[in-house]
Amino acid sequence: MNKKSVAQNYTFLGIMLGAMILGALFGWLAPSAAVAIKPLGTVFINMMFCIVVPLVFASISGAVANMKSRKRAGKIMGTTIATFVVTGAIAAVIMFLLVQLFPPVLTPWTELQAEEMGEYATISDMIVNFFTTSDFVGLLSRRAMLPLIVFSILFGFAVNLNGGSETLVAKFLEDLTNVMLKFVKIVTYYAPIAFFAIFADLVASYGPQITESYGRALLLYYPLCVVYIFTAFPLFAWFGGGKGAVKVMFQHIVKPAVVSLGTCSSVATIPTNMEEAEATGISKDVSDMVLPLGATMHMDGSCFSCVLKIAFVLGVFGQDMGFGRLIPIVLVAVLSSVGMSGVPGGGYIGEYIICSIFFPTQMEVAFPILVAIGNLVDPPATMINSAGDYVVSYIVSRFVDGKDWLQKQLAAKKD
Repeated sequence: MNKKSVAQNYTFLGIMLGAMILGALFGWLAPSAAVAIKPLGTVFINMMFCIVVPLVFASISGAVANMKSRKRAGKIMGTTIATFVVTGAIAAVIMFLLVQLFPPVLTPWTELQAEEMGEYATISDMIVNFFTTSDFVGLLSRRAMLPLIVFSILFGFAVNLNGGSETLVAKFLEDLTNVMLKFVKIVTYYAPIAFFAIFADLVASYGPQITESYGRALLLYYPLCVVYIFTAFPLFAWFGGGKGAVKVMFQHIVKPAVVSLGTCSSVATIPTNMEEAEATGISKDVSDMVLPLGATMHMDGSCFSCVLKIAFVLGVFGQDMGFGRLIPIVLVAVLSSVGMSGVPGGGYIGEYIICSIFFPTQMEVAFPILVAIGNLVDPPATMINSAGDYVVSYIVSRFVDGKDWLQKQLAAKKD
């Protein structure tokens, strides 16, 4: 990448960051007006969601369909999922230890107002819905990202078995992926306006709602996310890419982090992650599989928030969170986070799972508390999730393309 392109990228990032800061100030000074301009941000998010469904289908199906070796496809997928589970468990354990030292709720709440939760799915229903939809039309919704990914993988394998990269379908999928990425570039020009409106609305809507207990939770969560980015991410990058990987990672992680922070969506960050992965030199078949899978299944930030939510509600009810709960809490954090959709709010699947397992007789009270925490920590959680998808691609590349994959790419750029 030449100096001119670097300057252009950082100029645009500066414009987006400036729009976010100005939007936050506008939301604080003029909350009524900030709520009124919310549609300007919603237009951008909706457009990204419209792009993501065909992009995810084309990129994953195309990656599998064009695989020269089905063994390589299986290796990429197996390594990817294993990495997601391990990093998620690490994040859950870190948060568990921190809430022992700094509990979010010091004294039980004496007055609790129950809210109607409505109907909720059983565990078996949620398992079915994680992986399938009742008909093909259901796959075309952004709310069915994991079923869409499963369908895309199987479709890609079917194309591969039918002739692979030489077939018209495989070439169409690859071309469609490139077209959708160009589409993303067009929509991105509108991003600064959208980010201004999004952050104005966030500050206007959620600023006054932070109470003492929620404040303690945020005081624990937000700094942890920053520390995690500057400690865990460099370790993961170094493990995956070796010498020089940490520097390269920090050069390319800023844009995905900013986009995810602005949109609060792992799914909406997929196109940006793909651009940065390509610029880094990560193999296309690796990025085309790791990044869409990561948008739904790689949720370190959500593992943080899941443990925080459990600790918060246990504190509200005056219950102990001793080390005897460590294993079940970590398991629930990893499993619920892996199954959560990569969209804002995630359909509250994680909250349902937490309530069903830990607070089955107190759902009406626990559920709204969990949802409130989820809304407050959603931006940094999504940033950890989405930026972490890019970092995980380093680890997968190590096991698929060898320990020196990054050094080869850096040497090639110098030539």
